[in-house]
Amino acid sequence: MSQLHLLGERRFWPLFWTQFLGAFNDNLFKNALVILVAYRSMTLLGLGSKTIVVACAGIFIFPFFLFSATAGQLADRFPKWRLIRWVKIWEIGVMALAGVGFATSNLALLLTVLFMMGMQSTFFGPAKYAILPELLDDDTLVGGNALVAMATFLAILVGTITGGLVVSGGERWVSRLGLMVVMVAIAGYVTSLFIKKLPAANPDLAFKLNPVTPTIEILRVARGVHSVFLSILAISWFWFLGASFLSLLPNFSKDVLGGGETVVTLCLGTFCVGIGTGSMLCERFSRRHLELGLVPLGSIGISLFAVDLAFSGWRFSAPLEGPFLSVAGFLGAPGGLHVLFDLFMIAVFSGFYTVPLMTFIQQRSAASERSRVIAGNNILNALLMVLSSLMLVAMLAADVSIPGIFLTLALLNAAVAIYIYTVIPEFLLRFAAWCLSNILYRLRMEHPENIPTEGAAVLAANHVTFVDWLLMASASTRPVRFVMDHEFSRLPLIRFLARNAKVIPIASGRDHPEVLELAYDRIAEELEAGEVVCIFPEGGITSDGRLSPFRPGIERIVARTPVPVVPVALVGLWGSFFSRISGRAMRRPFRRFWSRVEIRIGEAIEPGQLTAQTLAERVASLGGWDVPEPPETPREN
Repeated sequence: MSQLHLLGERRFWPLFWTQFLGAFNDNLFKNALVILVAYRSMTLLGLGSKTIVVACAGIFIFPFFLFSATAGQLADRFPKWRLIRWVKIWEIGVMALAGVGFATSNLALLLTVLFMMGMQSTFFGPAKYAILPELLDDDTLVGGNALVAMATFLAILVGTITGGLVVSGGERWVSRLGLMVVMVAIAGYVTSLFIKKLPAANPDLAFKLNPVTPTIEILRVARGVHSVFLSILAISWFWFLGASFLSLLPNFSKDVLGGGETVVTLCLGTFCVGIGTGSMLCERFSRRHLELGLVPLGSIGISLFAVDLAFSGWRFSAPLEGPFLSVAGFLGAPGGLHVLFDLFMIAVFSGFYTVPLMTFIQQRSAASERSRVIAGNNILNALLMVLSSLMLVAMLAADVSIPGIFLTLALLNAAVAIYIYTVIPEFLLRFAAWCLSNILYRLRMEHPENIPTEGAAVLAANHVTFVDWLLMASASTRPVRFVMDHEFSRLPLIRFLARNAKVIPIASGRDHPEVLELAYDRIAEELEAGEVVCIFPEGGITSDGRLSPFRPGIERIVARTPVPVVPVALVGLWGSFFSRISGRAMRRPFRRFWSRVEIRIGEAIEPGQLTAQTLAERVASLGGWDVPEPPETPREN
């Protein structure tokens, strides 16, 4: 079922429309202001219009740096629905001031309103993202995040178009902007009245007015779970890039492409539609579950298309004199569609990058701390966006061309991605698993809900190919510890991918008894820590496509650490490139390329009922195979 069904559900639609209207109002105001400054060459305190346009992004996000700690405390201590209503009332008052600023063309007042709108968004963000996991379950959380991201950027698109149309309509329409933004703010307050009333997550939290101490404390809370903190850093880097692109697009459209206000609107709109599209595709590509493998895919796509955008900008032949290009003139110019395609694809891959990371932060944060963790995320996001504004101002002052800045951003993103995925191979592991299950194969899973969402468990699957472990990684939303042949685990590529997966090397008790004993100790340690361990009880890859007898090592594992064992059947892999159908695997590259394969997950077997033969019978039943006869002389592993 598509995530769109959430739009009709009472638990979700009020938050969706409150978020949409707030984001629409932010961007209607911001983009009208930016276009006015850029095309009327407005100045303030000796600063030129180009510098003010770039600085607007920094002015809007600076409150996130100042007030996110306070916002996180409030969202954890008080009911989030109530805090959202307070924020909407604040928005109505701020938009009334905006009306005065537009009516009097008071740039200083309008920039002050921009700062105050940033404050409104600062207090809304932690409540919005922290209430989502309370309203939705794990199966719909990815879809909910995708819809919120889509709503945000659809609102940017509609706000961008509306702001551009209003400004192009002349003074008469500009003077009416105040009334428009006030009416939208009132509508947002009305929809907030329908948000489900849930209790406060941590009503006993001690509230501190001093912003410095809670900021330090919130950053400490955010660092409490290492993987969550690394995800926050990854999101913050994205906002460094995103703020840079969005800040540069008005000047890129005007000075490089030679376009008028409508071309600015078209470029910003294309970018926003792309992010909305990428966000919505996340739920489809991740099978309604968290999929970190999309994050590397997103970063690769951003860099590739940003490089192409830079060269597209350099090649574009803008008119040297005369009026600015209309939309029709821009689209008809050589390279115009190419530029739009690059912008769209950068944005699509941005959606792949951000939605899984935000879902991961929500799922892995404790409910009593979730708002403060998200506030910590906002602080670091704001810091990186401020640094982005400062970098852009410096590069523009040094006469670096805008395509040159795009190329710099693309190369920086590639360097950061290489560093992150070297330090944290789990992202690349998930990426390899995702590519395997979606590109080399067409994976279908049956009953993934049978894998426990918490607590220790053993996954036991038949062994058909050299990549079964990667397919099993894609089947579980939880990190899995794989028991793997010690020689195979030493191969350079496997060792790199599996380094962060805590692979457990194993060997035959006859050949390497010390390796076997160490493997049993490691398995027990992981299970006692509440982790999921995956084993292939046949002890080797099938050479004839049939299920082999299961070794009794699984009985020893469960006897030492009694945990449920989940039987898994890997179906449709025999005959593929990685199987031994011809005696040796990986001899014909395109053998059964993109073939349909299935992972069928059975109900867990309780430890008191488990034997190796019982497990073999359950796996055989899942796969529709003959039950193997137990070996006459049981082997040790």
